Amino acid sequence: MINELILNYLIIFVFLEIYEVWWQKANTVMGMLAKMYQHYSKNIFLFFIMHPTFYFAIFFMMMSDYNGYGITLFLIKTADMVLKLILIKQIFIDKEISKELTLAILAPLHPLLPYIGIGLYPPLIYMALM
Repeated sequence: MINELILNYLIIFVFLEIYEVWWQKANTVMGMLAKMYQHYSKNIFLFFIMHPTFYFAIFFMMMSDYNGYGITLFLIKTADMVLKLILIKQIFIDKEISKELTLAILAPLHPLLPYIGIGLYPPLIYMALM
């Protein structure tokens, strides 16, 4: 049987991840980046606040006594945030983008792709607490 603590962490994370998918959802990566840039252009702190799973990953890493799976979750979420910031800067601020990257970010996304985090991250949380 699954421990109540593990179940609570999983439920909280899934709800936070659904929230992030909800506000970022678009048909292309460019659409997702445009939505993120709207928050970024208002205030970078607003951009960070709109990613609650990043803070959950920091909290969870500490609560799991820096378990390897907790650190992995944190590193993946950090890489995700850094990549988003780099792409926003490159596309919307510097306005320098290669043809290949343009093709990639304008390609249509599969409707289930934004939900991949809901399947990827909970096993890390589960394994960190076992």
